[in-house]
Amino acid sequence: MITKQLTHPDSIVVVGGSNDIQKPGGAVLRNLIEGGFDGELYVLNPKEDKVQGIKSYRNPEKLPDVDLAIIAIAAKYTPDTIQFLTEKKNTRAFIILSAGFSEESPEGKILEDRVVGLVNKVNGSLIGPNCVGILTPQHHSIFIKPIPKLDPRGCDFISGSGATACFIMEAGIPRGLTFAHVYSVGNSAQMGVEEILKHMDENFDPEKDSKVKILYLETIHNPEMLLKHASSLIRKGCRIAAIKAGSSTAGSRAASSHTGALAGSDTAVDALFRKAGIVRCYGREELISVASVFMRPVPEGNRFAIITHAGGPAVMLTDALSNGGLEVPTISGPEADQLKAELFPGSSVANPIDFLATGTADQLGTIIDFVEHKFDDIDAMVVIFGTPGLSKIFDVYEVLNEKMKICKKPIYPVLPSLLTAAEEVKAFVDKGRIYFSDEVVLAAALTRFYTTPPPVAENNDLPSVDERAVRKILEASEPGYLHPEKVQQLLDAAGIPRAKEMVVTTPEEAVEAAKETGFPLAMKVVGPVHKSDVGGVVLNVKHEQTLLEEFERMSRIKDTTGILLQPMLSGTELFAGIKKEDKFGHLVLFGLGGIFIEVLKDVRAVLAPAGTDEVLREIKQLKSYKIIEGVRGTEGVNETLFTEIIARLSALVRVAPEITEMDLNPLLGTRNQVVAVDARIRIENLRI
Repeated sequence: MITKQLTHPDSIVVVGGSNDIQKPGGAVLRNLIEGGFDGELYVLNPKEDKVQGIKSYRNPEKLPDVDLAIIAIAAKYTPDTIQFLTEKKNTRAFIILSAGFSEESPEGKILEDRVVGLVNKVNGSLIGPNCVGILTPQHHSIFIKPIPKLDPRGCDFISGSGATACFIMEAGIPRGLTFAHVYSVGNSAQMGVEEILKHMDENFDPEKDSKVKILYLETIHNPEMLLKHASSLIRKGCRIAAIKAGSSTAGSRAASSHTGALAGSDTAVDALFRKAGIVRCYGREELISVASVFMRPVPEGNRFAIITHAGGPAVMLTDALSNGGLEVPTISGPEADQLKAELFPGSSVANPIDFLATGTADQLGTIIDFVEHKFDDIDAMVVIFGTPGLSKIFDVYEVLNEKMKICKKPIYPVLPSLLTAAEEVKAFVDKGRIYFSDEVVLAAALTRFYTTPPPVAENNDLPSVDERAVRKILEASEPGYLHPEKVQQLLDAAGIPRAKEMVVTTPEEAVEAAKETGFPLAMKVVGPVHKSDVGGVVLNVKHEQTLLEEFERMSRIKDTTGILLQPMLSGTELFAGIKKEDKFGHLVLFGLGGIFIEVLKDVRAVLAPAGTDEVLREIKQLKSYKIIEGVRGTEGVNETLFTEIIARLSALVRVAPEITEMDLNPLLGTRNQVVAVDARIRIENLRI
């Protein structure tokens, strides 16, 4: 819960404030003073009457009522201090800088839980503990440096790590990246990244608030909240980029199914970010670059002109943009000839537009004007301009600045001469501009921006399943893998087409079943989890004698409880499955099936619930999508039917949350049908 006392306090006390600015209590007080907090500012310090010129109270009883307390004392003293402030001083907001809580020991967790209980008791706000504080236009309650000059058009930055927040600002500020608010949430004892984002969403003012949000998360405590409010903000016109660090593979190592082995917490993060429309980044430099791209207007398309006086960087940028699926179209025609005539001999305008090392500021302006007004098949520009240090280039960067003010087509400046042109680059940044130091890093950021899909629709149109039948099957089942007969019943209740199959336990039953299924048929053992690994699958059985011979052999395989018979079917092998992931809910995964799932691992995942539009969007992102479409004369797969089956799995887990793992591998797909040939389902009792 974010209170007014946290965001707009009339009074602040620094508990543990000191004259030593090498310590958090002294540094945060210095930053509050230098930040110009215009309310009442106090210090609690038993040894001082004044600290950095601010009145300090030795006796807490004499402290006036105060809205916000910044705690910079040892963890063991913190709960009693908070109890005193909430009960005696009407304090309703707290920022705990101190460490020594849940991040350190079980005893620290006990202290932290007590603190949260005390703050919740008065419906207060708590940031931390173990954080560096928050930075807002109202108050600089943060103990780190650097302190960026806040700009309402800058980024809102929420970080689970104080040190990481410091490093990101350290790298971003010199490049011109600006910030509107900075929140470091530390242990997230009461509020984490998700709660801060929720507050920003619920109080979003499109006229005043930043439309760029960047996040650093080490743990996603509440995926549903993150999904809801991130996607809501993006629908309101915001752009969000995030790093999620520390993903574990322990869950997938313990899985017994193909789906479980392929899915893990990082797969779930990817699926959540795509569903929400969040651009995922994997490092600080990438996050800064994507945020810097966000700060420019959105291009109308993905066609770029590269303007440079250095051929090498232009070639690398062309490769990087093209490899990312963006276009660098050839520029030709009368207008191109006209532009070339304006430049020095030897210049090229084919794109990249290379106006040579001797190119001038005036020529750069001319090129930008041509791209802006005459080249309709260009949507945005990248300008790469550095210097070997022979002369100053203030005039070039001034032209670039002026053109960025008036051009409708976005311009992305790459300024590589960070030492030789340091003075000119700083002047460019001081005008409020952001630049990129590396063209390939810029291309990677643009690629992530263009390839991240928009948020999915708020309301998923899911297929209907027979909920009553599903519940009846599950409530009569024990935890573990379901018997094949119950698997068949569950698929039927979910409306998933399946191959006809029969489980037999005697040779006589096998002969009778074969008369019903017909030859050729497939035989599979019932019982062992990985049937192929133990010789438990035989295909294309054409005669009764072979049937009986294989029945006898397969019956001797360890753990076999029966033999499943199916008619032989043909088609492209597909895969679909379910994995329940802690906190995130159910992942639905799909791709090519059979051995390809293990060899290629070309799998996409969606978080349930996922409707047909979202599923089809992800199917088209498979690397093997051309096979599904049909390539070189081979029959493709009915995408509509494949999509519906995946959406039905999503609908199934809504009424069957007990399902923890499920494999449909393979599904056989043709132009006319998609049929489940083999299926396994594992369930667990729900925790009450």
